Amino acid sequence: MHVGSFVLAAQFPGQGEGEALHRAVRSAEVAEESGLHAVWLAEHHFVPYGTCPSAITLAAFLLGRTHRIRVGTAVSVLPTAHPVALGEQAALLHHTSGGRFTLGVGRGGPWVDLEVFGAGLEAYEKGFPEALDLLERWLRDPSVAADGERFRFREVPVVPRPAEALTDVQGPELVVACTSPASVRLAAERGLSMLLGMHVGDEEKAEMVALWRQHARACGRPAEEILGASHVSAGVCQIADRRVDAAETLMKAMPGWLKHGLEAHVTVDGRTRRMRDPLAYTELLCGLHPVGSPRLCADRLAATSERTGISRFALLVEGSGDLAATEENVRRLGTEVLPQLV
Repeated sequence: MHVGSFVLAAQFPGQGEGEALHRAVRSAEVAEESGLHAVWLAEHHFVPYGTCPSAITLAAFLLGRTHRIRVGTAVSVLPTAHPVALGEQAALLHHTSGGRFTLGVGRGGPWVDLEVFGAGLEAYEKGFPEALDLLERWLRDPSVAADGERFRFREVPVVPRPAEALTDVQGPELVVACTSPASVRLAAERGLSMLLGMHVGDEEKAEMVALWRQHARACGRPAEEILGASHVSAGVCQIADRRVDAAETLMKAMPGWLKHGLEAHVTVDGRTRRMRDPLAYTELLCGLHPVGSPRLCADRLAATSERTGISRFALLVEGSGDLAATEENVRRLGTEVLPQLV
């Protein structure tokens, strides 16, 4: 089992953006010091829900500041990025980090980002498969051309080629954020591991993994690839000596951040959207994920892995909104929870 942290660089009420980003960097450094397997970085635009606008840029910075830990994007939003540019950046980080980088991509939402970056609503609603295929080819082939609906260009060489890095693997790992049966099938057709969100519990995640395996087999993916898929479960982790204290920490801090952050999202086309109730959502997360004593957290992670078949976790550790508390939370995860999972 591989446990990592999930970093949003969340801006809690009363905090500045610099404070949120500093906490994000420090939590990643402490994650390496504490023996965590990976740090996963979120990407958001124009909202305090998360103040990192480029997960791959922050990943490059953290790969330079660390030596052992894996760094992944969770996720780079593909409709607002050019797949070739993202593929070049991923290949560069794969080479220069010794193969420690994972590229996670997702469709994002129907936000105003699509207008600002010129992608348009169609890139979100219809263009994700084309962009994903182009990205995957860039990470695999020696040269690439495109003749699709959105991307068209003559054949060009891939430089640097991920496969020519001095690592044990051919190229950077590519994972796909999945929130619906359609996205699960999309990942399965390509044999790509899934990143599953923190808003769903074990039962739904187990169903998504089962659907992925079923569809991958139907598409003729190799049996060893299906068995070796390493999906990622996002969640929340808050550690205290008593569960009531861990839950109280999150219930005091997270609803204000969620309200502040989620309300800031603006749709590109004015469509009505339904926002989760921040208090009820925090209560839901406390019930679904490892929130409590180190023993309880270890048991919860082990149970989720057994129920879902998922072996990797990306855990939000900054739910207190406080730098010192976040650092302590990461250290306790590494020193008090991980040893119980061996």
